[in-house]
Amino acid sequence: LAKIIEHRRPAAFLLENVKNLEGHDGGRTFSTIMHVLCDELGYQVQHRVISSHPWVPQRRERIFIVGFREATAFDFDDLDVPAGRQPVLGDILEKDVLPKYTLTEHLWSYLKKYKAKHQSAGNGFGYSAFGADDVTRTLSARYYKDGSEILVAQPGTRPRRLTPRECSRLMGFDEPQGESFKIPVSDTQAYRQFGNAVVVPVVRAVAKLMEPHIFATTLPAESAEEEPIAACG
Repeated sequence: LAKIIEHRRPAAFLLENVKNLEGHDGGRTFSTIMHVLCDELGYQVQHRVISSHPWVPQRRERIFIVGFREATAFDFDDLDVPAGRQPVLGDILEKDVLPKYTLTEHLWSYLKKYKAKHQSAGNGFGYSAFGADDVTRTLSARYYKDGSEILVAQPGTRPRRLTPRECSRLMGFDEPQGESFKIPVSDTQAYRQFGNAVVVPVVRAVAKLMEPHIFATTLPAESAEEEPIAACG
């Protein structure tokens, strides 16, 4: 990425990674990244860890790194985060779900035994089941394997996986009850792709925050109305 930025010299860039990037190797990895972006490439850089929960019923924390080639008044504290009622799983669930998404007796038995084994060893590995009023864990690319990280509780029977459409809603590609986003691939590929994706409304909010500052640094000087602030960190 540093080589691309150095070659192209974009007016701005947006990077995203897992929350733990900030603390990896005692913070040395992140310090190296910031040194390259700020000191070697000369960009004004800010970062912020953002949870997806205000936008979707999923606890997905990611670090976003924004850089501008020129000094700007961009401030991550100005991010427009939804207030009020927090979304819950029931908002995105489909009303009629095919039986194939319910776990088989064999898989359900295996997951329960696996969780019990790790609980007895004192760790938290195992499946997680959620009800309509809950907020889920992070959806990952391994979801296609057994769905164990986010199972939907069903009264009187075994839990089920999310459907690909529900994953689309959970990641913000669709509205809570929307179904306009096209999913032309198999369930397995859909699970992999949604698990590897970003939460769309979070990125949209960051992009909207960046937009005026991108215009201010790319339009003629007389068009700029903001007071630039040099920042890195």
